[in-house]
Amino acid sequence: MFFQKNKLKLKAFSCVIILTAFSKIAAPVYSQTTDSSSENPLDLPPEIINNSPVLQRWMKKVPNVLEEINHDPSFRTRIGIGYAEFPSTQHDGGINISVNDIFIGRTGLTISGDYETSFGKRDAGGFNLQYYVLPLGYYVNVAPVVGYRSISTNNYSEDGVNIGGKIIFPLSRSGAADLSFSQTFISPGDDDEVGVTNVSFGYAITKQIRLATEIEKQNSRVKKDSQFSIIIEWMP
Repeated sequence: MFFQKNKLKLKAFSCVIILTAFSKIAAPVYSQTTDSSSENPLDLPPEIINNSPVLQRWMKKVPNVLEEINHDPSFRTRIGIGYAEFPSTQHDGGINISVNDIFIGRTGLTISGDYETSFGKRDAGGFNLQYYVLPLGYYVNVAPVVGYRSISTNNYSEDGVNIGGKIIFPLSRSGAADLSFSQTFISPGDDDEVGVTNVSFGYAITKQIRLATEIEKQNSRVKKDSQFSIIIEWMP
């Protein structure tokens, strides 16, 4: 009887030792698993996460998508220079310099400016303020336009307040491509009123460089003039 009691005590003591050792071994393993899962909650291979800036961003902090749609523009500021041709003025060639959509804070208000010249027969330039009324992250937006513009040709010249509207179709949130259309009027209501119609399309060839084309029509009571431009744009 004495030996049986000792054997039972020995077995119980052995079980306690085994359980204690197992708990010491299992604790770090469980801790490592928990840490690993907290670092990679998506349970994806590390190479996929390392090659995806979007996943890395979402793992650090889930973005406020609605805030981005309202305030992060789907089009970007562009600074351009290029060649301009004036078909209505014996196809004279010239230069086109432009700055488009410099954002005023995190609002829909932007400022744009441009200057075109054929070095003698045709000159035009001015600046505009646009206020985009829809959330900036949309794939379409509209804006009233107000500013100042001056034009000069062999047949007439005019300068004054420039008022109208603009619609833009950002085809990519990164600024890789967009299509825009604007219609404005210089000195609206005057006898010398001039309507200016502008259509432009831009497509990125690198992350910061785009190739853009622009077609513009000037309609006055004296004559209708046209302009075509090919522009290299830089997106800062």
